[in-house]
Amino acid sequence: MDTTLDDPLVGQTLDGRYRIDARIAAGGMATVYRALDTRLDRVLALKVMHPALAADGAFVDRFIREAKSVARLAHPNVVAVFDQGTDGPYTYLAMEYVSGCTLRDVLRERGALQPRAALDILEPVLAALGAAHRAGFVHRDMKPENVLIGDDGRVKVADFGLVRSVDTVTSTTGAVLGTVSYLAPEQIESGVADTRVDVYACGVVLYEMLTGGKPHAGGTPAQVLYQHLHEDVPPPSAAVPGLPGALDGIVAQAAARSPELRPFDAAALLGVVLAVRAELSDAELDAVPPQALSGERSAAEDRTSVIPRMVGARQGGGDGVEHTSVLASAPVAPHPDPPGPAGPVAGPRPAGRVRRGPLLVVAAVLLALGLGTGVWYISAGQFTKVPNLLGKSEAEARSELSAAGLGVKRVERKFSEAFERGTVMASDPGGGKRIRGNGAVVLTVSRGPQVVVVPDVKGRPLDDAKAELTKSGLAPGIVNEVFSQDVAKGAVIGTDPEGGQKRAPDTAVAITVSKGRPVQVPNVAARPVEQARTALQDLGLKVEVAAEQVNSPVPAGTVANQSLSAGAQAAAGDTVVLTVSKGPRLVPVPNVTGQEADAARRTLEAAGFKVRVEKPLISFSNTVDAQSVPGGQNAPEGSTVVLRIKGL
Repeated sequence: MDTTLDDPLVGQTLDGRYRIDARIAAGGMATVYRALDTRLDRVLALKVMHPALAADGAFVDRFIREAKSVARLAHPNVVAVFDQGTDGPYTYLAMEYVSGCTLRDVLRERGALQPRAALDILEPVLAALGAAHRAGFVHRDMKPENVLIGDDGRVKVADFGLVRSVDTVTSTTGAVLGTVSYLAPEQIESGVADTRVDVYACGVVLYEMLTGGKPHAGGTPAQVLYQHLHEDVPPPSAAVPGLPGALDGIVAQAAARSPELRPFDAAALLGVVLAVRAELSDAELDAVPPQALSGERSAAEDRTSVIPRMVGARQGGGDGVEHTSVLASAPVAPHPDPPGPAGPVAGPRPAGRVRRGPLLVVAAVLLALGLGTGVWYISAGQFTKVPNLLGKSEAEARSELSAAGLGVKRVERKFSEAFERGTVMASDPGGGKRIRGNGAVVLTVSRGPQVVVVPDVKGRPLDDAKAELTKSGLAPGIVNEVFSQDVAKGAVIGTDPEGGQKRAPDTAVAITVSKGRPVQVPNVAARPVEQARTALQDLGLKVEVAAEQVNSPVPAGTVANQSLSAGAQAAAGDTVVLTVSKGPRLVPVPNVTGQEADAARRTLEAAGFKVRVEKPLISFSNTVDAQSVPGGQNAPEGSTVVLRIKGL
């Protein structure tokens, strides 16, 4: 399945210079091609904005900003941008073309890495970001997909499409840019990003390299964002016992929720990492991750001791395009694994092993000078046959490929009258074809017919209605809850679009669900708790009593507050939380005897008391002669203090 056959740009020459040879990735904002610079006879990657977006100034500005920013960096650990231009409806970037794989590919294949390998990757990443930070830029979308490992061992940072000047970082409105698993709390809360958001992302990436998993996981992006805001990144040793505590310290500093607790920029974090490496022993650096010892490795891991070079593998970019601009398809000469305590299957190892002492100092100097460092990997030479996947579900196809030691490069979805929705209708390579033993397959999954009839789910429970919509090829959309006198609570009142209408597959269908008959919440404030509970339960409401009591003007043991206010509408089964009063708070009464009545009133009211002034019928004085509660004594907050004015 050649993805380039239908692309009109393949075979064309842009700007009289860049001959486009193949399409290697496409996304929502741009398409990336392998191209030849005919003037310099150099293979490069051409990132071309979709013509429909070229009229949008914001998208064009982002393209130009990426080109200018990266061109100014000129760092060996940053994917270079050579040129930027426009040819008719096409706006493009000419970028460096690097043969290799992404850190995501490595993590997907290997899971947790040895500490040495993780640091060998992290250090050049920090060197690249440090150069960007010193130049006044923030990357804002650091993640394993944007960390590239070349066949020559060099580590590079890609996709500066979300880059912003440190001096001009402002709060974004309406959206948070970046990838949820790596967003710093301040990006989520206010959209503001400085160098420390890249430091936070690097802390998350280091955790993922050391453990093989993300620190925060959830069923929805919102759940992940909530954890970033309210939960600390756990120490890697909690997931991988035996990891040195010093590595926990790096993650804790870099991924601190408060930006003030993080190193100021990537260069500062690099200094922390180098200092920690210098203190670690070879045994600690070469500790084998648990999955390498457990015997529960995949078939691909059992057959080879290599990291595959993912030809044409995609890398997600912040602008929606999955960048393959840095991955080439040229063959790679194998390199033997260097000897070490962990043996040949312990994970990726550096070509020139970095040791503590003088060599580490030299490495630090090279990084500081921007000379970079690299990690060597081996290409596999085994081949296997692609299993026949036609008619299988996507999950079954993935399982069979995994059992054969193969991966899924991407999944394409097309309409089909012959294949049921969700089943495989084609694969590339096809069933029975030979492929490298660690290769990846493109799956084409059926979307079902091009037109779907919306099912009538009125009166059905919400979960059943969602399942029926999904089975029909539609997407359950927003759920609205309304009161209903006729439809039972939890049952569907209606959908939009209504049942019987025709829609395209994957169309979202909004669902209106009954909250049952409305119940008017009574006022139970100042009533004894058990009396209030009975009154609410008699109306079909549930009652919870808050664990903590509060001071309140109402007597102790009565209801101080109720979570649903009096007169509000609720549904049967809704919960009302009651907060119990501890009684009024006792506060000292100010001594106002001898003061003018108005001044005395202000003093007492400021202290939280009510005031009543008693004045004789005939009096030429306005001075307080006495007060009902003597000054200095305690009285319930909110109680009334009586002031008496001197008479004749």
